[in-house]
Amino acid sequence: MENQGRGPDPRPADGADAPLDPLENPVPRPLPYEGVWRFTAPAVDASVPQARHAVRDLLHRQGVPVSDDLVQGLLLIVSELVTNAVRHAALLSPTLAVEVAVGAEWVRVAVEDNHPYRPTALEADHGRTGGRGLLLVREIAREAGGACDVEHTSGGGKVIWAAVPLKSPRPS
Repeated sequence: MENQGRGPDPRPADGADAPLDPLENPVPRPLPYEGVWRFTAPAVDASVPQARHAVRDLLHRQGVPVSDDLVQGLLLIVSELVTNAVRHAALLSPTLAVEVAVGAEWVRVAVEDNHPYRPTALEADHGRTGGRGLLLVREIAREAGGACDVEHTSGGGKVIWAAVPLKSPRPS
């Protein structure tokens, strides 16, 4: 997994490595853990735990200040989103992409595939054994003070994402 160069570049525009003078340029530098990482995987069952482990390892390696509870929630979101891509999009999208974007105050995980079908969160049907993945993703994101959505991509596929704040919301 590599930082794909998205997001702010902490280097001066001329490419020099000299630090910026805060009096001359008050633009804040990104924190060491900020960035965007993207990796692709085949749309097969084995990619679910691999994606979960890759995201966990990335958050740890980058030193992202997330609580254990938030990490577990993010990993469950990744598992659900990758599972959905494997189960419902693999026929038209043999590969999927997982993206992790970390800002100063938030983290966003997204899964993209090339299948045009845009799923909706289904209502809980206690007689069904499946179909609750997006409900679970939305609930985890909501409880953490974040959001979840599905968007079309320019290539005709979709990306499903969830973003959560790094700090837990205060209880009301």
